[in-house]
Amino acid sequence: MRKLYQEETEMRVLILAKEGEQSAAAKPPAADAMAAYQKFNEELIKAGVVIGAGRLSPSAQGKRVRFDGKKRTVIDGPFAESKELVAGYWLWIFEIREISMSEGV
Repeated sequence: MRKLYQEETEMRVLILAKEGEQSAAAKPPAADAMAAYQKFNEELIKAGVVIGAGRLSPSAQGKRVRFDGKKRTVIDGPFAESKELVAGYWLWIFEIREISMSEGV
């Protein structure tokens, strides 16, 4: 006999925001764009989705660490390839339900 059951689990999602062309100094977004972002973020917080978030420093203040075996090389910013840079992040968590089939007697 097969038995259908639900198991609740959590799923975490990391959202990365690209830096774009702001490698030297971060510029604040337009007022309407910032208001829309804040409203969206507040809704996520109220829903219990956001468990972490932050804005990272501009690449001019950043460093990269390159690993080659036991050798470590630190490279100071700013970095020319801005498409590879992260400006900020969100860490979201969701409750998901997984429907599984199990065999019973």
